[in-house]
Amino acid sequence: MRLTAIRAGLILFIGTYAFPGISQDVSEGIANADAANGERLFRQCKGCHTIDEGDSHRSGPNLYGILGRPVAAADGFRFSPALQEFGGEWSIERLATFLENPRKTVPRTRMGFRGLSDVSDRMDVIAFLNTMSNEPLETGGSDSAEDVIDAQDEDFGQLVVAEGVDATFYACTVCHSEMIVAQQGKTRNGWDELLEWMVEEQGMSELPEEERNQILDYLAEHYGTDRPNFPRP
Repeated sequence: MRLTAIRAGLILFIGTYAFPGISQDVSEGIANADAANGERLFRQCKGCHTIDEGDSHRSGPNLYGILGRPVAAADGFRFSPALQEFGGEWSIERLATFLENPRKTVPRTRMGFRGLSDVSDRMDVIAFLNTMSNEPLETGGSDSAEDVIDAQDEDFGQLVVAEGVDATFYACTVCHSEMIVAQQGKTRNGWDELLEWMVEEQGMSELPEEERNQILDYLAEHYGTDRPNFPRP
């Protein structure tokens, strides 16, 4: 997937005046954010959220145009009472705080994501989210270049790198360690039944058919009944 990698300062006025109410650390971080890396990091969110305009909700709301949007506001999605009480708007500062530790920021939120501890990672994700909008925040300049994300350059933990590993990793590790996947050995039908059980009984979002088949093909080939790629000492 190709994306213009935006290293842009989301600064309204050139010079020392940045967004009102935004801390210096966040202001400097967003000024050096990499939207291409943010797109890569966002893959771990795709199990619960869609990002393209007009896409349906999953277990979490569609996030197109999230920056500047009122909290707990997305047509057709039922938000938790905790997030409704949180209120306000999704500013850069507020979203950066929430993404660090959602359950600490909004106790009793239904969002199970553990968060991004690295501030630069959070800024990169926010920079990517800013590109997914009809009204992206005005930038003070950009240093653009096209970037191709290569799965060979990513860390998928214990999972063997092969076609389908990225979809499998990001769909599963929202809630589980990749080691749980690697430890199991199932036929393709067995993996399919497990995914069905996760959707019906565990609240997992239904996967698009193409993505689901890609994951099932990967699991059946590399973590079938003989578990050819199970990590052994």
